[in-house]
Amino acid sequence: MMIYRETMAKNIIRIVVVSIILVLHGCGARVADEEQDKRNQLAEYRAQVDELRQKIAQLEYELDNNSDRSRVNVGLNELSETVFEHFIEVMGRVQSDRNLIVRPEAAGNIVDILVKEGDYVRKGDIMARLNTDALDRSIQEMEVNLDLANTMYERQAKLWNQNIGSEVQYLQAKSNKESLERRLEGLQAQRAMAVVTSPVNGVVDEVIQKQGEMAGPSVPFARVVNVEQLYVTADVAERHLTSVRSGDSVSVRFPVLGTTRTETINRTSSVIDPDSRTFRIRVEMDNPGNRIKPNLMAVLQLRTYRNSEALVVPSILIKQDFTGQFLFIAEEENGNYVSRKRYITTGLNHNNNTVVESGLYPGDKVITEGFALVVDGTLLNVNN
Repeated sequence: MMIYRETMAKNIIRIVVVSIILVLHGCGARVADEEQDKRNQLAEYRAQVDELRQKIAQLEYELDNNSDRSRVNVGLNELSETVFEHFIEVMGRVQSDRNLIVRPEAAGNIVDILVKEGDYVRKGDIMARLNTDALDRSIQEMEVNLDLANTMYERQAKLWNQNIGSEVQYLQAKSNKESLERRLEGLQAQRAMAVVTSPVNGVVDEVIQKQGEMAGPSVPFARVVNVEQLYVTADVAERHLTSVRSGDSVSVRFPVLGTTRTETINRTSSVIDPDSRTFRIRVEMDNPGNRIKPNLMAVLQLRTYRNSEALVVPSILIKQDFTGQFLFIAEEENGNYVSRKRYITTGLNHNNNTVVESGLYPGDKVITEGFALVVDGTLLNVNN
């Protein structure tokens, strides 16, 4: 029994020893596997580091060689004082002092019309004649009476010189002769008024009456127009009263004719129209070739402001935010041009240009190209 127990104890010891050996052997193999995994992972990380270093180097190279791509291409304009003029435009109408309606001075039937439309007439030319039969008979009768009165006066004067006859008879003969002379002059003047003459040199623009019609001082006979000398009138708002004066130069444009002329303001009205709040100006002009016609519409360009030391920028450059109006200028900082936002105060504008009253100075470099692509602090690449 004792032998059996000893044998069992030895077997158990052998089994335990073998188990311990197996366990130790498994642990050693596991440790070896873990170390190998770590070595493999380390090699993988090193490979990734090398790859990242290559990528970093590539990016740094690209950034160094393409630094200009982060800049905005712009064009600059250096400010300097210049002449600025502001103009307004008003509508005007061509008129003529010699656009006249001709009327007979006396009443009578028209017996003869000596002109037609389009004829050129001079001052005093006869245009028509009226019926003067009754006047002619009265004149003939008056001439006969005057001849008799002259004969009686001459005889009475001879007698009076010889101290024959009375002074009363002499004076009566003289008075009768002079009275008939004045009456004859009156009749001849009436006959002269029966002739219609042109009051000016010009063109017969319209013959209103016809032969055989009854003419008179209240009935228009014809229109005579002289377009060699014309003038343009226009109404200007009263706020420009102090800036528009006689003697100022004015540009007169005729849209229908497609021509523009430079003339001088001859006069300005002395009163303000109470309804339209305007004052009238007059511009006289010659009309070579007679191309300009009365009542033609004209556009007058009047200068209302001039500044010979103005700072002027294109109106399109000016922007606005809640603070006010601004634009962008370029300033040099650390060897680079940088955009800067500059708030300004503006004045008058004309022809897409605006006067800057404050905020800019001569020598400032205003961004005129690429201004819509920049903000305050943008790096700039200045175009030559």
